[in-house]
Amino acid sequence: MSDSLWAVQGESLPNPVRVDSTDLAILSALQADARIANNILAAQVGLAPSTCLGRVKALAKAGIITGYHAQINEALLGVDVNAMISVVVAANARDRLLSSARTLQALPEVKDVFVLGGSPDLLVRVATRSIDDLRGFVAAHLGANRVFSSTQTSIIFEHLRRNNV
Repeated sequence: MSDSLWAVQGESLPNPVRVDSTDLAILSALQADARIANNILAAQVGLAPSTCLGRVKALAKAGIITGYHAQINEALLGVDVNAMISVVVAANARDRLLSSARTLQALPEVKDVFVLGGSPDLLVRVATRSIDDLRGFVAAHLGANRVFSSTQTSIIFEHLRRNNV
């Protein structure tokens, strides 16, 4: 395997961005802990702190690093129910698929919306305080919406996240 790879962020970059194994190590460390001090990050990846900071800035300028995020323990905020909802868009509403996905994305219970190829059309991850709140969400925002022909809700027992490049 090569010591470098090519990465492209969406369609917006006209040319691929060259990323080497050190950049990948930086990205991996930042995914594990976005608040890591630059001098510790530099030591982990074997660079001088100034060189490491320059690489992080270059990765951000290239659009590879798009932001830094806090992971929230939703259970401590009273959000106890997470679910994935498969959504099928009605045949006569295919032209409203993306606008409907964006409308769902704006709802506070919605954490992610995935637009899929095939069936279902959408996969929606929601977080609510209770099963009753989840049922109410499905009834109010999915069942009552004529754009959607059917839904299937699956409760998430565990979310095992893999943070790597």
